[in-house]
Amino acid sequence: MGFQNYLRLINLILIILFPISWFIPLLEIGLYDKIEVPLKLLDFQFPDLFGLEEVTIVSGIQSLWAEDKYLALLVTFFALFAPVTKTIGLSLIQFDLLSEKVKPAIHFIGKLAMAEIFIIAFTCILIKGVGVGQMEILWGTYLFSLCVIASTIVSYFSKTDT
Repeated sequence: MGFQNYLRLINLILIILFPISWFIPLLEIGLYDKIEVPLKLLDFQFPDLFGLEEVTIVSGIQSLWAEDKYLALLVTFFALFAPVTKTIGLSLIQFDLLSEKVKPAIHFIGKLAMAEIFIIAFTCILIKGVGVGQMEILWGTYLFSLCVIASTIVSYFSKTDT
């Protein structure tokens, strides 16, 4: 099996891994560690303000949709549409089902997918730097970042005639 065939295989695996990474928890965010306070007054249970909440790409988009629909659409484009479009487009080129003339457009879309990693990194720095709460980076962040970076590497090394 040649190098280009390995790149094709990796790209096909990325088509499966990208959607999986959207539903895997990226972060746990909360004010501070969970504090158990069994406080119940007159049959009223106080809400837990200190627990950590898991955030996925999809849950983040859902939360954004409730607050700002335009920002949610923008994040949806960068996090969901751009990486998958690039990966599928590159697969179509690798299997000679799409002209190589569209490869510059696919590279541009791939660069837009890197914006999502920037958003995640910026969020981590902002929360940890301000020190308002607690945040734990979970393995979904690494999986999504690995998918975007692997897609960039596969795109770079894919054989082109141009």
